[in-house]
Amino acid sequence: MHRILREGLLLSALGVVVAGTDTRAASSGASASLPGAPPLPADVEERIRAAAARRSAENPRTRHLLPDGSAKYTNRLVLEASPYLQQHAHNPVNWFSWGEEAFSAAAALHRPILLSVGYSTCHWCHVMEEESFEDDGIARLMNERYVAIKVDREERPDIDAIYMSAVQMMTGSGGWPMTVWLTPDRKPFHGGTYFPARDGDRGARVGFLTLLVRLADIYEAEPGKAFESAERLAAEVKARLAPAAGGGPVDASVLARAASFYKGRFDAQFGGLTGAPKFPSSLPVRFLLREANRTGEARLTGMATRTLDRMAEGGIHDQVGGGFHRYSTDAQWLVPHFEKMLYDNALRTIEYLEAYQVTGEKRYAEVARTTLTYVEREMTSPEGAFYSAGDADSPAPSGKREEGRFFTWTPREIDAVLGPERGRVVRTWFGVTEKGNLEGRNILRTPRALQQAAKELGVTPSAFEKIVDAARPDLYKARARRPPPHRDDKILAAWNGLMISATSRAALVLGDEKYARAAERAASFILDKMRRRDRLFRSYKDGQLRHAAYLDDYAFVAAGLLDLFEATGEPRWLREAIALDQVLAAHFEDAARGGFFMTGDDAEALLTREKPSYDGAEPTGSSVHVLNLLRLHELTTDDSYRKRAEKAFAAFGKQLSESPASLSEMLLALELRVGEAREIVIVTPHSRKDAEPFLDVLRRVFLPSSVLVVTNEGPPLAKLSKLAPLVEGKSAIGGKATAYVCTQGSCKLPATSPSVFEKQLRKGE
Repeated sequence: MHRILREGLLLSALGVVVAGTDTRAASSGASASLPGAPPLPADVEERIRAAAARRSAENPRTRHLLPDGSAKYTNRLVLEASPYLQQHAHNPVNWFSWGEEAFSAAAALHRPILLSVGYSTCHWCHVMEEESFEDDGIARLMNERYVAIKVDREERPDIDAIYMSAVQMMTGSGGWPMTVWLTPDRKPFHGGTYFPARDGDRGARVGFLTLLVRLADIYEAEPGKAFESAERLAAEVKARLAPAAGGGPVDASVLARAASFYKGRFDAQFGGLTGAPKFPSSLPVRFLLREANRTGEARLTGMATRTLDRMAEGGIHDQVGGGFHRYSTDAQWLVPHFEKMLYDNALRTIEYLEAYQVTGEKRYAEVARTTLTYVEREMTSPEGAFYSAGDADSPAPSGKREEGRFFTWTPREIDAVLGPERGRVVRTWFGVTEKGNLEGRNILRTPRALQQAAKELGVTPSAFEKIVDAARPDLYKARARRPPPHRDDKILAAWNGLMISATSRAALVLGDEKYARAAERAASFILDKMRRRDRLFRSYKDGQLRHAAYLDDYAFVAAGLLDLFEATGEPRWLREAIALDQVLAAHFEDAARGGFFMTGDDAEALLTREKPSYDGAEPTGSSVHVLNLLRLHELTTDDSYRKRAEKAFAAFGKQLSESPASLSEMLLALELRVGEAREIVIVTPHSRKDAEPFLDVLRRVFLPSSVLVVTNEGPPLAKLSKLAPLVEGKSAIGGKATAYVCTQGSCKLPATSPSVFEKQLRKGE
């Protein structure tokens, strides 16, 4: 690996030979020819012209405009459905999407490939586009000396994972935008993330333009050096993306080591891990709550709640509209990158719901509710599926796009909405000052306790709280009149699965059926609109299905369906979860060595077939599906699920033993495995409403190592027993709703009283 790093630095250090001319081919249509690019094939040009005509009513995202306001340039990306690729459809760069056309062109022209990977709501992706990909001179150089490929990492996580691994090996870090130089056989020989356009820009010694020239010169003059480096790096990537076999026992000692790791790095003042930037997922709240529940170590609960409290009070939490931004650039959770990702908000919702169950503190339930309100209001399609993300940037009065502009305030703007008296209260509560905390504007936060803020103004706490609560809708309406950030409205199966889990958990924990209905609509959309025969698709946009689904899609959707089954008792969702697992087992599982591949056995062959083994901002499908298997074992009593889970634990055994924090989501599955899982069955005489007194008990008890089935006796129970045999033989005794609490097939006495049921649950809590 160090040898590869040295070779990468050597490539970067060699000299420059400028190439290219200033001539431009004559326009053959409404758009000018791309500078320095060869003529397009006639059929491609016709398809581009037709696609551009269909989108003529849209404002083109480019500074290169014709007098009539239409785009001067249009490239192949106009043919794509991805919002990210569409953002680059009017760059002067001759972009290709990932595919054989691009690789064949690179081989025929003996050119290297410039691979650029990002996503539509990424701030620094926008910066690099504006500085480099919209620059005529840089575009000309790319078009004359490279074959340029754009990839949406959210649609193609398989490509992203492989080349991100290569970039991390070469540079020691990763991120987006990701920029990688490849040989025509798709092997990387140099890479990085964001590059300023020119030498000296943003303090960079070597800019993107210089690097483009140097690496193209090397490739032309010494192709053997590039190919040799690429071969070695490709071999390293293959080794890195396959988990090492062996390792110590996968048992409770792994959980103890993980807890010790987090205790040693905990930020006692602000929560999360010490340092900056701060990602919410860096401290796995759900693991801490489970480990505290298992061991009785109150400190772990305190670490979790401190983190959740500081995040809820900070700028990473949208204090007006609800929901969470992606991460904080500082240690205090104050200044976020302002993207809002669906997966983040699904995961945060579940964390706050579980903290509410553990502590009984209503503030956690309220954060979960406001987050789901944001998702319902801004991230839900008319068909009920969930959109992917909201952008960090939005148009400012200057006409330029500014990060966070939509979400920030000045004192004058607040007073204009609320008036000076209400404005004074709200400004005090949210820490708004004339100086501001972000380039003269204010990211709203709650830096002091409500009682303290009220005392400063001589207002009673109850009156102060009423003013703030009444002001939020007014601020939201005023903010909604601003030019909004771009919304990525593609629908991803995996991220919808996470939000189906979140809304299903909310239905159960908060006792509100509207969340179950939202989960059902999204689940029906995925299963009915994003599945052909038995196979899921990854992405849906404007009626188009794109890309065969990945491990994450199957695992996350299956998990969402299991949560929806527990929230509703509807057998369909359990049946569909079992069906998705069958596809996953047939096409994604490593039956010989255990674990799961990201891509199906019939997917495009890339440099390697990754077994995802790192839980970051998103959990891996590997971790989520191990937990799915253990839950399916408890629900169905089919031991084959448990055996497959054990095989997966063994496949990741070395990593779990040596670095348990790297698989933090898999620790949730391990918590279930080492604990005594409880099967809870509630049989009602008439309808699910009869179970409400028992469900109200469950809302107050944190039972992570459990599965729940609620069913009506008679035909519904008989039908369900074919899927979940644990309900067989159980009934509503004396015509009353009856609860059964069982562990490993051994059941306590049936409880027709909620108080008895609660004692049974808490005795083994």
